[in-house]
Amino acid sequence: MRKLFKICLPALLVCLIPAIASAQAAGEQGGGSFRVQCPTATVRHPGTTATGGTGTVVTTHPDSAEALFTSPQIRTATKDPSGTHTFTPALTFTDNGGAIKCQEISGGDGMMTEADGNQTYMFSFGPLSGLGQIINGLPGTTFPNEFNSPYTAGPNYINTQPNPIYDNSTSPTDPVAPGANAALTDPAGIMNTGVLNGNIPAPLIAFDEDDEFFLTLTNVGMIMRPDLFEQHTVHFHGYPNASSFYDGVPDASLAINIGGSFTYYYLAPDAGTYFWHCHITPPEHLQMGMVGQLFVRPRQNRVPVGNTLYSASLASQSDLRTACYPGLPSGTVTQGPDILCSAPLPATNGVLQIQDPNQPTGIGYKYVYNDGDGSTRYDIDVPLQIHGFDPNFHFVGMTFNPEGFSDMKDKYFLLNGRSYPDTVGVAGGPADVLGQLAGASNPDPVTHAISTGDTDGNSRFSQPLPSLITLSASGGPAGTATCPTAPCGQRAALRIADLDVTEYQTLSSTGIPMLLVGFNAKLLRDEAGNNLYIKSNSITLGGGESLDVILDATGVAPGTYFLYTPQLDHLSNDSENFGGLMTEVVVTP
Repeated sequence: MRKLFKICLPALLVCLIPAIASAQAAGEQGGGSFRVQCPTATVRHPGTTATGGTGTVVTTHPDSAEALFTSPQIRTATKDPSGTHTFTPALTFTDNGGAIKCQEISGGDGMMTEADGNQTYMFSFGPLSGLGQIINGLPGTTFPNEFNSPYTAGPNYINTQPNPIYDNSTSPTDPVAPGANAALTDPAGIMNTGVLNGNIPAPLIAFDEDDEFFLTLTNVGMIMRPDLFEQHTVHFHGYPNASSFYDGVPDASLAINIGGSFTYYYLAPDAGTYFWHCHITPPEHLQMGMVGQLFVRPRQNRVPVGNTLYSASLASQSDLRTACYPGLPSGTVTQGPDILCSAPLPATNGVLQIQDPNQPTGIGYKYVYNDGDGSTRYDIDVPLQIHGFDPNFHFVGMTFNPEGFSDMKDKYFLLNGRSYPDTVGVAGGPADVLGQLAGASNPDPVTHAISTGDTDGNSRFSQPLPSLITLSASGGPAGTATCPTAPCGQRAALRIADLDVTEYQTLSSTGIPMLLVGFNAKLLRDEAGNNLYIKSNSITLGGGESLDVILDATGVAPGTYFLYTPQLDHLSNDSENFGGLMTEVVVTP
């Protein structure tokens, strides 16, 4: 019997492999146990421009492919997009526009470079789509028409399969170059690229309220730790998720084994700054580097130019996912106020959505939340992920020894995976005798991404996201609620998330006050609609918290300012008594 079992089992597996490899539907690609999914149509977004659909990528503004929003539409679906399944009774839902967005990531390991030159081993996530955007410090989230196109950007191939491991000089400088952001779907391409391709922070994710988001995680294994059969998951920390199946907590959902893929699904209901991480032995995997940032842009960004922001906020109250009843006229609704509302309507009527002079005609300004009064307007997004590394813990994690969780103590303090001066993304210091710049970081001169040499002899961009902030003191608009007459300065939305395992962190800004408008993806506003924003020179947050802060360059003298921690022991790179949690804010005239 045992001999028969030994013969039949391999035969059965051989027979199953072709069936598995051929089980692919529209919007689903892959081979073996890898499945990369990005549908071109769903019930909510059947593929027409009126509801977002696949969208049309416009290089000058990533939001310009989003469907405009003036009021919700009640839609009824009688069949699925393929027409093969009939809904009985018909499905009725509120349509606020949005689109379908997709992204693909790997779960594995890699190396990163600290500001003092030491290389640190990581458990980590890496990009398998949006590579052109990630290397340029942008979110790797794309529309289906780009995600599902063939990858054509890299010249490096192994066995005829793409191997875009960032070790070539032709990495796309245009973040939306054709083929640069397509997903890798062939198993060889996935493994060639995903192995040792860890990023810190993990690939940036950003999409828009009302989008349907499909995130595929492929577990490529930990090459430096072949003894570990580590599973991985994606947990969107603090994200309003209706289904525990996609929550990434293995007790209530599932985990992805080595050589397997899984596609997470989210219907974005609430704007704000969130973050995500692996939820397998979280203290270990977070400390080792499996952490990333996510932000959701509000539907207020899609209000057509000339329309009132308040009216758009009022119209969105029919969507029970985001309804905020305080402030509505008496008798408008029957429900009572919701104290958990993320963005109550303002106490006074808002302003018009106006044309953004830096964007194509018809594109208005960007906002952090659906504020209704324009008070969270900004010009540039600045994601800032705070993190810390214990070098001893990471060394032990690479050397097959038991890790001492109780002795965990961070000695490197990171902003977007870097310590100062690497945070500004500019290599410094004189050339050494070999003609190389001092220090080991040496960011790419075009993309400012930091590369690290791996044990296989290849160099990969491990830290693609600098945190240098550049603002113009006179480059903002006139005619907004915050700047009604004369031109004002540009505003930066600092999307700050702390994924530190051991420490509380404080950031201070000298010379440019910080306006705190959101905490844990909730607008700071009371139920009566009064703004409770806080103007301060410092903010403090712990692990698992996020803040939305606006820096306004209006009236600020041109020069270089610092965003740094006043915790002196966090201004260090291990044994060096400088560096750490600090970056620069450059204000131009």
